[in-house]
Amino acid sequence: MSEKTGELEFSKELKFQTTTIPGLLIADLPVHGDARGWFKENWQNEKMSNLGLPEFGPIQNNISFNAEKGVTRGIHAEPWDKYISVGAGRIFGAWVDLRVGDSFGNVFTAELDPTKAIFVPRGVGNSFQALEDNTVYTYLVNEHWSAEAQSKYTFVNLADKTIDIKWPIPLDQASLSDKDKIHPGLANVIPMKPKRTLITGSNGQLGRALQIEFPDAEFTDSVELDITSKNLDSARPWRQYGTIINAAAFTAVDKAETPEDRPIAWEINARAVANLGKIATKYSITLIHISSDYVFDGTIDNHTEDEKFSPSGVYAEAKAAGDIAAAMAPKHYIMRTSWVIGEGNNFVRTMKSLAGRDIKPSVVNDQIGRLTFTSDLAKGIKHLITNKSPFGTYNLSGDGKPASWAEIAADVYELSGHGRDEITGVSTEEYYRGKEGIAPRPLQSTLNLDKIKSTGFQPADWQQSLAEYLKNEEAKK
Repeated sequence: MSEKTGELEFSKELKFQTTTIPGLLIADLPVHGDARGWFKENWQNEKMSNLGLPEFGPIQNNISFNAEKGVTRGIHAEPWDKYISVGAGRIFGAWVDLRVGDSFGNVFTAELDPTKAIFVPRGVGNSFQALEDNTVYTYLVNEHWSAEAQSKYTFVNLADKTIDIKWPIPLDQASLSDKDKIHPGLANVIPMKPKRTLITGSNGQLGRALQIEFPDAEFTDSVELDITSKNLDSARPWRQYGTIINAAAFTAVDKAETPEDRPIAWEINARAVANLGKIATKYSITLIHISSDYVFDGTIDNHTEDEKFSPSGVYAEAKAAGDIAAAMAPKHYIMRTSWVIGEGNNFVRTMKSLAGRDIKPSVVNDQIGRLTFTSDLAKGIKHLITNKSPFGTYNLSGDGKPASWAEIAADVYELSGHGRDEITGVSTEEYYRGKEGIAPRPLQSTLNLDKIKSTGFQPADWQQSLAEYLKNEEAKK
């Protein structure tokens, strides 16, 4: 049902509809009126987010008063999101997608009065024409305006024939600013790039693989950016970032047990993650954090994402704390992995080196899991982000039959032209007997991969990846 008071038709149902521009959403707003006037909830975060409006975190409210019919403004694409509504009067709105991508140049137009609103994502050009005198146009944004921010606008000419907007009041009869008359045509517009991606731990094995999958990202290390710092909030213009991939970690599990390195392990694996989680929450950034099979004690054969933490040792406890901190960010992916192999010192390279020197090592045979190659892990991270998979925790290791470290070592020897029998299997207890400062190792590290497979990502078989890895290592010689 609807009712009319004056010329304004009041709607009773809040709803959002998609448009021809991805992410541009138009809303019907419930407006309640009588002879005295009307009332509406212009923006209600909980209700609207439940209906599909992004959690865009507005921090500034602006109002444009347009004294005369025909005032026309735009087309401006700004480096922030906008939620636009009308306080009085009516407008004809026109929006042009000026972002990098297949939808560049798409146009959507609509008339807005107080019963309508529209969400305009970052990089979509916005313009409007007042259809009545004394029109009040209001909008929320999730960035503070500044002259520096304005320098990052993208503009297109209102009269460009390529976009062919049918203005109700011809532009030669409308009121425009001199600046709006001289903006470039669509053919000369430089599309607005997406928000930045920051990747920490750029010099690690995973960091190097991420450089291949995310060539346009901003990479940093602990020297350039201290993510454990209390002043991290002021270290970057965080509202310009859309994604943080935290590949930084303290991975020396035995050193974490020592008095001198214990606090370092906690700083990097827990406190730094808490800092990034706060940043991600405050600025609506997607946080990707790398977890470990060590958050479990290894008494269960096949670890699922919802298994309760059972860490043993300082490293494991710090990683579990980091997972908890990362999960506090509303938009997060926690990538739980195991037995990581990439560019750098690792188990496979060690075994290959020993084989090349005709050394016949003893290797533990009661720790069971699967190798994870950093190239596969980086691809999985990109898959989740690109496909906008549901946020949460995902296991990601190599696929295939689980094996012990001794069996993997035998594979390396065999692929390197040596005999499998050159590897002697020993228990973890026997291998570490008499050694001090050794962190507990989980005996079962096999991760259940059903959840990430359900998103359409198929982890590579670890044995096939191992053969390819060794082939590439040989080609480097």
